Amino acid sequence: MSVVATAGHVDHGKSALVRALTGMEPDRWEAERRRGLTIDLGYAWTTLPEVGPVAFVDVPGHRRFIGNMLSGIGPAAGVLLVVAADGGWSAQSEEHLRAVHALRLRHGVLAVTRTDLADPGPTLATTRDHLRGTSLEGIPAVTVSARTGAGVPRLREELTALVRRMPAPPADAPVRLWVDRSFSVLGTGTVVTGTLAAGRVSSGDTLVLVPARGGRGRPVVVRGVHSMDHAVPAARGPARVALNLRGVEVAEVGRGQALLSPEHPWWPSTGVDVLLDDDRLPAEVTLHVGTAAVPARVRTLAGPHARLSWDPHLPLAPGDRLILREPGREGALVGALVLDAVTPPLRRTGAARHRAAALEAAAGRSVVVAGRAVSSATAGAWREALVELVSRQAARDPLTPWVDADAALAELRHRVGMPDLTTLRAVAADAGLTAEGGRLLRDGPAQGTPDGLAVVLARLRADPLDSPTRPELAQLGLGPREVAAAARAAGVLRLPGDVLLGADAVEETLRRLDGLPQPFTPAQARATLGTSRRVLIPLLEHLDARGLTHRGGDGRRRVTGHPGAQG
Repeated sequence: MSVVATAGHVDHGKSALVRALTGMEPDRWEAERRRGLTIDLGYAWTTLPEVGPVAFVDVPGHRRFIGNMLSGIGPAAGVLLVVAADGGWSAQSEEHLRAVHALRLRHGVLAVTRTDLADPGPTLATTRDHLRGTSLEGIPAVTVSARTGAGVPRLREELTALVRRMPAPPADAPVRLWVDRSFSVLGTGTVVTGTLAAGRVSSGDTLVLVPARGGRGRPVVVRGVHSMDHAVPAARGPARVALNLRGVEVAEVGRGQALLSPEHPWWPSTGVDVLLDDDRLPAEVTLHVGTAAVPARVRTLAGPHARLSWDPHLPLAPGDRLILREPGREGALVGALVLDAVTPPLRRTGAARHRAAALEAAAGRSVVVAGRAVSSATAGAWREALVELVSRQAARDPLTPWVDADAALAELRHRVGMPDLTTLRAVAADAGLTAEGGRLLRDGPAQGTPDGLAVVLARLRADPLDSPTRPELAQLGLGPREVAAAARAAGVLRLPGDVLLGADAVEETLRRLDGLPQPFTPAQARATLGTSRRVLIPLLEHLDARGLTHRGGDGRRRVTGHPGAQG
């Protein structure tokens, strides 16, 4: 299926044209049909013999309903621009064109309608002039009368060609379904509809609803899928779909929310950095994306670069197109390209200008970090800040050349907007840092780390039970302070008597002891572990204390548990 949205001034015949093409009534409300005025979004579909089903989202043309219009055109990939021959280019013709251009919709057909009432030539010429320099410049045009049917076959041909030109989304694309309607069906429950731009939705799928009350996202289950008024096991975008949902009441979901794949690439954003088509904007605007419309604040960074912020979480990523509308001012629409859906703090003097310069240097490039796209400027800042943080700690105290991951996240969230631990760990891996036991350190011994300590750590990584003796520690120049530092290292177990063991010592010990006849004597344990009495006694006592072994009255022990079994 392909999805095409209409656009054009009120009373120019958009709905009549959709009726002529589909044989369906797109106006859903009795008041719309009585007044002959589209107020909200309408839906209809037909099948074109050579390309299959085509769905139409019919938008209102009256200026008072521009918000509804933007909700209809936001998720669509193609547009049918309608201009009446007897009405000519009009106010909402211009406003709708600005919206289409703001979204950079390139695939469209121009229909000059009502040719039974006026010569279409002058209107066609004028419209061509207005399209020049926009994303719809050069689209094919058809003159048509919905009342007489003249030109309708030719319009079908052009729509067929339009569908062929529209690129198909990747087969494995994730789902981001912007909801445009929600209602309840007796015996079925909550139903939502929307334009599925890409991805696949099946009955039984779990999706994430955003924004959702009380958090960033809420899981819901798809009980059933309908498309073109028929139940289907699954639908693949692009398509118009209706989803029966379990896990959400109809009052909790509606236009402006989105349903996402559980593993999706979008950030739950309350702010983005953008490149504006026109930087002459007030500080307060209405932001439109998908079917959402939210009040937003504009902060200029420098030139056409700006930061937008709002309250509910919206799923966005670099490359998304937004429409910014000045409330109360007809036709005041500005397009914006999302450069980053993560917004690092701007606390220092000159930070805004520096951010704009970084985004300009990135030239719109983005990279994937922990499965989500972020501007290369932000990814670079994250990496640089994390490496600097770990290096600073290693230089300050070579005996503890690591940082706690939670502490690092708190500092980097404040400094550069690091969002979560998952992202932090991904950045650490990319920067060549090692994450061990909740700590981050550089691969290999940090610069300035005493050679003896590095030797001990490497030795325990190779054999977790190969504890160095006190004379060996002394020979390596490791006194009590250095031994304490080794004990604080990620994965190093320190037992009484300055016994140092590796991260896997407990697990390896239990694995070997499990192979002995139960119960076993200390001598049997020492033989199978290949270790000294100095190491064996505190190690067995450590296992007893954790409930992993049990010591009987005769001094023999048996294995009673494993580390992974403990809660």
